[in-house]
Parts: sequence; C-alpha cells; structure tokens
Amino acid sequence: MNNELLAMLDYLERDRGLERDVLTKLIEESLVSAARKAVGPVNELRVHLDSKTGDIRAVSRMQVVEQVQSPDKEIDLKHARTKIPTAEIGDELDWEVTPQNFGRIAAQTAKQGILQRLRIAEKSQIREEYIDRIGELLYGSVARFERGEIVVTFGRADGLLSYKNRVPKEDFQIGDHICCILTEVNTVRQGPVLVVSRTVPELVQRLFEREVAEISEKVVEIKAVAREPGYRSKIAVVSHDSNVDPVGACVGIRGSRVKTVVRELNGEKVDIVSWSPVITDFVANALQPAEIKSLEIDEESKKVTINVDKDQLSLAIGKRGQNARLTAKLTGWKIDIKKSGQKKEVEFEEKIQHAITNLAALPGLTEDIADKLVRNGFLSIDGIKEADTADIAGIEGLDEETAEVIKQAVSG
Repeated sequence: MNNELLAMLDYLERDRGLERDVLTKLIEESLVSAARKAVGPVNELRVHLDSKTGDIRAVSRMQVVEQVQSPDKEIDLKHARTKIPTAEIGDELDWEVTPQNFGRIAAQTAKQGILQRLRIAEKSQIREEYIDRIGELLYGSVARFERGEIVVTFGRADGLLSYKNRVPKEDFQIGDHICCILTEVNTVRQGPVLVVSRTVPELVQRLFEREVAEISEKVVEIKAVAREPGYRSKIAVVSHDSNVDPVGACVGIRGSRVKTVVRELNGEKVDIVSWSPVITDFVANALQPAEIKSLEIDEESKKVTINVDKDQLSLAIGKRGQNARLTAKLTGWKIDIKKSGQKKEVEFEEKIQHAITNLAALPGLTEDIADKLVRNGFLSIDGIKEADTADIAGIEGLDEETAEVIKQAVSG
C-alpha cells in the first residue's frame, strides 16, 4: 500500500500538476472515514500520511486518567507510560490507534473518496488558473461529444462548447484542433470547468491581434467588431501612426493575414474598414463597396438615412440585409437605406398600407382579404359599396361567398 500511495502521489504531482502537500492533506482527510470504521469510536480521530515513506498513522486525542471510564477518550497512566514515559494524569496525548493492515483497508475503502477529492482540488486549481483569463483565445482539441455539446480539452482543463456557442455551419470530429474564446469559468455547475465560444465577436478580434504585429504593438487599434457567425464579420480599425495603413496592415501582403483569420473561422468572410470619429465617414466606409449618394443624420435617434442609386441598392443592403445589419452593429447607429427618389414610392406604399389597415378593421375581414381588395383598386368602404358582388368575387383568391361577407361588412 505504501508503494501504491507513493506511486499515486508521484503521478498526480508530476502529470496533474498538483502540489504534494495539498495531495497529502486531501488523502489524509479522505482516509479518516476508513480509519473510523476500522478503529471504532475514538476521540478526535486524525490520519497522518508521510509523503516520503507512504506510512499511514491513525491518531486519537486521549486524556491520561487514573481510572478509565470512557475508553474512547481516556487512557490510564500505566498504559500511557508504556509509550510516553513522561506522561502525567491530566495530560492530553496523541495516541496512535492505527489498526493492523490499515494500509490495505485504506486502499479498498478510501479510493473513491480520494479520487473525488482530487477531482475537486484539480477543478479548484483550474478555476484559479483561468478565472482572470476570460476573453482570451484558447487552443484545444475536440475530446468528446455529450448530448450534442462538444467537450474541448485544453491540456488538463476541459471546456464546454455548447450548441448556442457553436457556428451553425461548423462540423467537428474527435481530435480536431479548435480555437475558442473563454467566456466563463464554471464555479457552481457540474461538468467542465471552462465555458468557451466560437460565436462571440471577440474571437475575430483576438485572431487579428494574434496575426497583426501592428495591433500587438498598439500602432493599429481595433475600434469595433460586428459579426454574424459563420457568414460575415466587419472590423473597424484605426492607425495611430500616419505612415501605417490600418486596413493594409490587417490584410497583410497578398492577403496573408486576413486569409489566416478566415481559415480559423472556417471560411467566414471578413470585411476590414477604416474607423472614423465622423459618423458619416464611418458609415460610408462600413458600407463599402457600395457607393453612397447622400447621407442624412438624426443625432437624437442615432439614425442615418442613406440614399443610393438604384444599381447600388442591393449591394448596400447586402444579401438578406446582412451588409446593412453589420454596419448598424459596427457603428452603433440605426441604418435606413433608400433608393434615390424613393420618397414618393414610400409615401404611396404608406397610403396603401393605411387603406389595408382600415378595411381589415371591419368585422369579418382579415388583413389578407383587405390586402387583395386594396391591391385591386378597392381603396375605401364607399368604393366597395358601389361595386357589384360579381366584381369582388372576380378578384383572384376571393369567391362569391367571401364577396357577400365583404359587402355585409361595409354595409354594417
């Protein structure tokens, strides 16, 4: 048992990085319950482990008395002096009560307790190591999958990459290398101590900080990051040296730096734009490559109305509105993009919508029916009253029964 204990201590100290004194104390505490079962009722039972020899001693606190009345707490003078010749009545002694073959008993009964306490100690040490590293970039590998979530190993620490913190298009296999942002250190819940993410904007920022020397040297600064994970990101950069182009520094020679970041993001596109304290310039830069005709600023509502030519409209808005959304996130302003000369069209559409809302408010009419009526020229209640039922029933999507319901609704 002594050799087994010493081997365990050596392994845990060397491979797990746990301090020997901490390990010794944990093992002593876990062996107390095993010793109590073997020794029986005794006073203030403690276990001492010699971390060099592996020897285990169980010790009880006993008082020296002339005549023993409580065997679990007292020892007579004659017995006490067999081991401690200087003992006197009234003294309190640490009396060894180690049972025979206790090493073997301890190995059998305390193993689970030792492992559990070691896991707690190891987790505590990991928490202390990582608690001040939230927001850092971590590199690990996929260890296993648990109920659809990925457990990533970072050496002796495990991190949980949950479904919500994963990029939808990404698919990993066990053993794949992965970089993540540390977002939380779990101090309460069971499971991995670290919580990591691949969806937060900080991932893009940390990757550029790693790749671009000018950023780490504080020559170039990342002012803002906007991201739709797996699809596109925008970062705004500024240079504190007039001789350094911030966008060019981030792109790198022949795009080498930005390509490395894109690879880490599994193909997610990254737009790098120049930051400006002038919001009109900043918005124009963020919407590139779309060309802007004019901008209107509403300081109170933090809204920017942008006018573009017809051929630039889809480019400015982006696929499914992505370019406009990312620009709004990046700048912190609401973005409203309009085609030049669109104002009249917008006013007409607003009138159409107003007419639909009025008709949909009538009993028995839905918004869908109201929309069909208005889009076919029936803009008011009076107009519908004058129309024949057959004309209304002739509208695509309506029938005679619905036409009767409409006529009754406007007549009520």
